[in-house]
Amino acid sequence: MRNPVLSAVHVYPVKSVAGCAPSEAAVEPWGLAGDRRWMLVGPDGRFLTQREHPRLALAAARPLPDGGVRVTAPGGGQLTVEVPERIGTTAVEVWRDKVDAVSAGAPAAEWFSGWLGTEVRLVHLDEPARRRPVHPAYARPGETVTFADGFPLMVTTTASLDALNSLIAQGDHADEGPLPMHRFRPNVVVDGTAPWAEDDWSRIRIGEVSFRVVKPCSRCVITTTDQRTAERGKEPLRTLARHRRFGDRLVFGQNLIPEGTGTIRTGDPVEIEKQPVFA
Repeated sequence: MRNPVLSAVHVYPVKSVAGCAPSEAAVEPWGLAGDRRWMLVGPDGRFLTQREHPRLALAAARPLPDGGVRVTAPGGGQLTVEVPERIGTTAVEVWRDKVDAVSAGAPAAEWFSGWLGTEVRLVHLDEPARRRPVHPAYARPGETVTFADGFPLMVTTTASLDALNSLIAQGDHADEGPLPMHRFRPNVVVDGTAPWAEDDWSRIRIGEVSFRVVKPCSRCVITTTDQRTAERGKEPLRTLARHRRFGDRLVFGQNLIPEGTGTIRTGDPVEIEKQPVFA
Protein backbone atom coordinates (compact mmCIF):
# COMPACT_ATOMS: atom_id res chain seq x y z
CA MET A 1 0.00 0.00 0.00
CA ARG A 2 1.36 3.40 -0.94
CA ASN A 3 1.73 6.23 1.53
CA PRO A 4 -1.44 8.20 2.30
CA VAL A 5 -2.02 11.37 0.30
CA LEU A 6 -4.69 14.05 0.08
CA SER A 7 -6.73 13.11 -2.98
CA ALA A 8 -9.45 15.77 -2.89
CA VAL A 9 -10.46 19.03 -1.22
CA HIS A 10 -14.08 20.22 -1.03
CA VAL A 11 -15.44 23.63 -0.04
CA TYR A 12 -19.16 24.26 0.47
CA PRO A 13 -19.72 28.04 0.63
CA VAL A 14 -23.46 27.68 1.37
CA LYS A 15 -24.46 25.07 3.93
CA SER A 16 -26.20 22.07 2.29
CA VAL A 17 -25.69 23.40 -1.25
CA ALA A 18 -23.23 21.71 -3.62
CA GLY A 19 -19.75 23.16 -3.42
CA CYS A 20 -16.52 23.02 -5.40
CA ALA A 21 -13.34 20.97 -5.42
CA PRO A 22 -10.31 23.27 -5.66
CA SER A 23 -6.81 21.87 -5.94
CA GLU A 24 -5.82 23.74 -2.77
CA ALA A 25 -7.42 25.57 0.11
CA ALA A 26 -6.34 27.75 2.99
CA VAL A 27 -6.96 26.29 6.44
CA GLU A 28 -8.28 28.78 8.97
CA PRO A 29 -8.84 28.07 12.68
CA TRP A 30 -12.56 27.44 12.00
CA GLY A 31 -12.17 25.37 8.81
CA LEU A 32 -11.35 25.78 5.14
CA ALA A 33 -11.46 29.34 3.84
CA GLY A 34 -14.95 30.11 2.57
CA ASP A 35 -16.49 26.88 3.82
CA ARG A 36 -20.07 27.17 5.11
CA ARG A 37 -19.92 30.91 5.77
CA TRP A 38 -23.42 31.23 4.24
CA MET A 39 -26.62 29.47 5.31
CA LEU A 40 -30.33 29.41 4.56
CA VAL A 41 -32.80 29.93 7.40
CA GLY A 42 -36.57 29.87 7.67
CA PRO A 43 -38.78 32.70 8.96
CA ASP A 44 -38.04 31.53 12.50
CA GLY A 45 -34.28 31.80 11.96
CA ARG A 46 -33.67 28.06 12.16
CA PHE A 47 -31.23 26.57 9.67
CA LEU A 48 -32.47 24.72 6.59
CA THR A 49 -30.65 21.86 4.87
CA GLN A 50 -31.15 18.99 2.45
CA ARG A 51 -32.80 17.13 5.32
CA GLU A 52 -35.94 19.21 4.77
CA HIS A 53 -35.22 20.38 1.23
CA PRO A 54 -33.39 17.73 -0.80
CA ARG A 55 -33.66 20.02 -3.85
CA LEU A 56 -30.80 22.06 -2.38
CA ALA A 57 -28.51 19.34 -3.75
CA LEU A 58 -29.21 20.66 -7.26
CA ALA A 59 -27.90 24.17 -6.53
CA ALA A 60 -24.16 24.85 -6.63
CA ALA A 61 -22.16 27.58 -4.91
CA ARG A 62 -18.73 28.99 -5.74
CA PRO A 63 -16.79 31.36 -3.50
CA LEU A 64 -15.78 34.77 -4.85
CA PRO A 65 -12.35 36.28 -4.11
CA ASP A 66 -13.79 38.98 -1.86
CA GLY A 67 -15.75 36.51 0.30
CA GLY A 68 -18.97 36.71 -1.66
CA VAL A 69 -20.67 33.75 -3.30
CA ARG A 70 -22.14 32.87 -6.70
CA VAL A 71 -24.98 30.34 -6.77
CA THR A 72 -26.49 28.59 -9.78
CA ALA A 73 -29.57 26.40 -9.82
CA PRO A 74 -31.58 24.61 -12.53
CA GLY A 75 -34.49 26.78 -13.49
CA GLY A 76 -33.26 29.58 -11.24
CA GLY A 77 -30.39 31.04 -13.17
CA GLN A 78 -27.55 32.67 -11.27
CA LEU A 79 -27.32 34.65 -8.05
CA THR A 80 -24.27 36.68 -7.03
CA VAL A 81 -24.10 37.91 -3.45
CA GLU A 82 -21.42 40.19 -2.06
CA VAL A 83 -20.46 40.12 1.62
CA PRO A 84 -23.19 42.18 3.28
CA GLU A 85 -22.43 45.30 5.25
CA ARG A 86 -22.40 44.67 8.98
CA ILE A 87 -25.16 47.13 9.77
CA GLY A 88 -26.65 44.77 12.32
CA THR A 89 -26.94 41.07 13.08
CA THR A 90 -29.83 38.67 13.27
CA ALA A 91 -30.11 35.67 15.58
CA VAL A 92 -30.16 32.30 13.79
CA GLU A 93 -30.11 28.73 15.05
CA VAL A 94 -27.86 25.83 13.99
CA TRP A 95 -28.89 22.70 15.86
CA ARG A 96 -28.90 23.94 19.46
CA ASP A 97 -26.53 26.84 18.86
CA LYS A 98 -27.77 30.41 18.78
CA VAL A 99 -25.54 32.38 16.40
CA ASP A 100 -25.44 36.03 15.35
CA ALA A 101 -25.29 36.40 11.57
CA VAL A 102 -25.75 39.12 8.96
CA SER A 103 -28.65 39.07 6.50
CA ALA A 104 -27.66 38.84 2.84
CA GLY A 105 -30.58 41.08 1.91
CA ALA A 106 -33.91 40.94 0.11
CA PRO A 107 -32.71 40.03 -3.42
CA ALA A 108 -30.96 36.86 -2.15
CA ALA A 109 -33.98 35.94 -0.02
CA GLU A 110 -36.33 36.41 -2.97
CA TRP A 111 -34.13 34.36 -5.32
CA PHE A 112 -33.83 31.38 -2.97
CA SER A 113 -37.48 31.59 -1.85
CA GLY A 114 -38.68 31.59 -5.44
CA TRP A 115 -36.50 28.67 -6.39
CA LEU A 116 -37.32 26.54 -3.35
CA GLY A 117 -40.97 27.52 -3.26
CA THR A 118 -40.90 28.45 0.41
CA GLU A 119 -39.89 31.50 2.42
CA VAL A 120 -36.19 31.48 3.29
CA ARG A 121 -33.40 33.97 3.96
CA LEU A 122 -29.68 33.77 3.22
CA VAL A 123 -27.38 34.81 6.05
CA HIS A 124 -23.62 35.29 6.35
CA LEU A 125 -21.29 34.48 9.24
CA ASP A 126 -19.30 37.67 9.58
CA GLU A 127 -16.96 36.86 12.46
CA PRO A 128 -16.17 33.12 12.65
CA ALA A 129 -13.50 33.77 15.27
CA ARG A 130 -16.10 34.64 17.90
CA ARG A 131 -19.62 33.68 16.83
CA ARG A 132 -19.90 29.91 17.44
CA PRO A 133 -17.70 27.84 19.80
CA VAL A 134 -17.09 24.16 19.10
CA HIS A 135 -18.81 21.87 21.62
CA PRO A 136 -16.69 22.14 24.80
CA ALA A 137 -16.57 18.35 25.20
CA TYR A 138 -14.31 18.21 22.14
CA ALA A 139 -12.75 21.66 21.91
CA ARG A 140 -9.98 23.65 23.44
CA PRO A 141 -10.76 27.15 24.70
CA GLY A 142 -11.35 29.59 21.87
CA GLU A 143 -11.93 27.02 19.11
CA THR A 144 -14.82 27.98 16.86
CA VAL A 145 -16.71 26.64 13.86
CA THR A 146 -18.67 28.15 10.98
CA PHE A 147 -22.16 26.99 9.95
CA ALA A 148 -20.89 23.39 9.60
CA ASP A 149 -22.91 20.89 11.63
CA GLY A 150 -20.48 20.88 14.52
CA PHE A 151 -16.80 20.77 13.60
CA PRO A 152 -14.45 22.73 11.32
CA LEU A 153 -13.66 19.89 8.86
CA MET A 154 -14.60 16.33 8.03
CA VAL A 155 -12.30 13.70 6.52
CA THR A 156 -13.16 10.53 4.62
CA THR A 157 -11.03 7.91 2.89
CA THR A 158 -11.40 6.34 -0.54
CA ALA A 159 -10.66 2.88 0.90
CA SER A 160 -13.58 3.12 3.32
CA LEU A 161 -15.91 4.23 0.53
CA ASP A 162 -14.77 1.28 -1.57
CA ALA A 163 -15.43 -1.05 1.38
CA LEU A 164 -18.85 0.48 1.98
CA ASN A 165 -19.77 0.13 -1.69
CA SER A 166 -18.73 -3.54 -1.57
CA LEU A 167 -21.10 -4.06 1.35
CA ILE A 168 -23.90 -2.22 -0.45
CA ALA A 169 -23.40 -4.49 -3.47
CA GLN A 170 -24.09 -7.49 -1.23
CA GLY A 171 -27.27 -6.02 0.28
CA ASP A 172 -30.94 -5.63 -0.55
CA HIS A 173 -30.46 -2.33 -2.38
CA ALA A 174 -27.44 -3.15 -4.50
CA ASP A 175 -28.96 -1.26 -7.41
CA GLU A 176 -28.38 2.02 -5.55
CA GLY A 177 -24.61 1.57 -5.54
CA PRO A 178 -21.86 2.30 -5.95
CA LEU A 179 -22.22 5.63 -4.18
CA PRO A 180 -19.94 8.58 -5.00
CA MET A 181 -17.98 10.38 -2.30
CA HIS A 182 -19.98 13.58 -2.62
CA ARG A 183 -22.91 11.87 -0.88
CA PHE A 184 -20.92 12.36 2.34
CA ARG A 185 -19.88 15.99 1.77
CA PRO A 186 -16.33 15.71 3.14
CA ASN A 187 -13.86 18.58 3.22
CA VAL A 188 -10.80 16.40 2.71
CA VAL A 189 -10.44 12.93 1.22
CA VAL A 190 -7.43 10.71 1.89
CA ASP A 191 -6.19 7.98 -0.43
CA GLY A 192 -3.74 5.18 0.34
CA THR A 193 -5.10 3.82 3.63
CA ALA A 194 -6.74 0.57 4.67
CA PRO A 195 -10.55 0.51 4.91
CA TRP A 196 -11.82 2.06 8.14
CA ALA A 197 -8.27 3.00 9.19
CA GLU A 198 -9.60 6.40 10.26
CA ASP A 199 -11.31 4.74 13.23
CA ASP A 200 -7.94 4.67 14.98
CA TRP A 201 -6.64 8.12 14.07
CA SER A 202 -6.05 10.69 16.79
CA ARG A 203 -4.16 13.27 14.74
CA ILE A 204 -3.25 13.79 11.10
CA ARG A 205 -0.96 16.18 9.29
CA ILE A 206 -1.83 17.21 5.73
CA GLY A 207 1.08 18.99 4.14
CA GLU A 208 1.95 21.76 6.56
CA VAL A 209 -1.19 21.68 8.72
CA SER A 210 -2.00 19.40 11.67
CA PHE A 211 -5.50 18.42 12.75
CA ARG A 212 -6.95 16.69 15.80
CA VAL A 213 -9.31 13.83 15.00
CA VAL A 214 -12.00 14.49 17.57
CA LYS A 215 -15.17 12.55 16.81
CA PRO A 216 -16.61 10.04 14.33
CA CYS A 217 -19.09 11.60 11.93
CA SER A 218 -22.67 10.42 12.43
CA ARG A 219 -24.58 10.16 9.18
CA CYS A 220 -28.13 11.29 8.39
CA VAL A 221 -30.72 11.17 5.61
CA ILE A 222 -28.71 13.58 3.45
CA THR A 223 -26.42 10.68 2.52
CA THR A 224 -29.40 8.90 0.92
CA THR A 225 -30.03 11.87 -1.41
CA ASP A 226 -28.75 11.54 -4.96
CA GLN A 227 -26.84 14.80 -5.37
CA ARG A 228 -27.54 14.85 -9.12
CA THR A 229 -31.31 14.29 -8.98
CA ALA A 230 -32.33 15.11 -5.36
CA GLU A 231 -34.11 11.74 -5.19
CA ARG A 232 -33.79 9.64 -2.04
CA GLY A 233 -33.09 5.96 -1.57
CA LYS A 234 -32.21 3.60 1.28
CA GLU A 235 -28.43 3.60 1.00
CA PRO A 236 -25.99 4.09 2.58
CA LEU A 237 -27.94 4.23 5.85
CA ARG A 238 -29.29 0.69 5.46
CA THR A 239 -25.78 -0.75 5.13
CA LEU A 240 -24.23 1.56 7.73
CA ALA A 241 -26.88 0.38 10.19
CA ARG A 242 -25.75 -3.21 9.68
CA HIS A 243 -22.00 -2.71 9.60
CA ARG A 244 -21.06 0.72 10.99
CA ARG A 245 -23.35 1.24 13.96
CA PHE A 246 -21.68 2.47 17.14
CA GLY A 247 -24.28 2.93 19.86
CA ASP A 248 -27.04 4.96 18.22
CA ARG A 249 -24.73 6.42 15.57
CA LEU A 250 -24.21 5.33 11.98
CA VAL A 251 -20.63 6.34 11.28
CA PHE A 252 -18.70 7.28 8.16
CA GLY A 253 -15.72 9.65 8.33
CA GLN A 254 -14.14 11.64 11.14
CA ASN A 255 -14.44 15.22 12.33
CA LEU A 256 -11.33 17.39 12.51
CA ILE A 257 -10.22 20.54 14.34
CA PRO A 258 -7.19 22.41 12.91
CA GLU A 259 -4.20 22.84 15.19
CA GLY A 260 -2.76 25.57 13.00
CA THR A 261 -3.22 27.40 9.73
CA GLY A 262 -1.69 27.07 6.29
CA THR A 263 -2.52 25.75 2.84
CA ILE A 264 -3.34 22.17 1.90
CA ARG A 265 -3.07 20.88 -1.66
CA THR A 266 -4.18 17.74 -3.43
CA GLY A 267 -1.22 15.37 -3.56
CA ASP A 268 0.05 16.49 -0.15
CA PRO A 269 1.40 13.65 2.01
CA VAL A 270 -0.77 12.73 4.98
CA GLU A 271 0.94 11.74 8.21
CA ILE A 272 -1.16 9.77 10.68
CA GLU A 273 -0.95 9.40 14.43
CA LYS A 274 -2.97 6.48 15.74
CA GLN A 275 -4.89 6.04 18.94
CA PRO A 276 -8.26 4.34 19.33
CA VAL A 277 -10.97 7.00 19.26
CA PHE A 278 -13.91 4.73 20.07
CA ALA A 279 -14.56 1.04 20.62
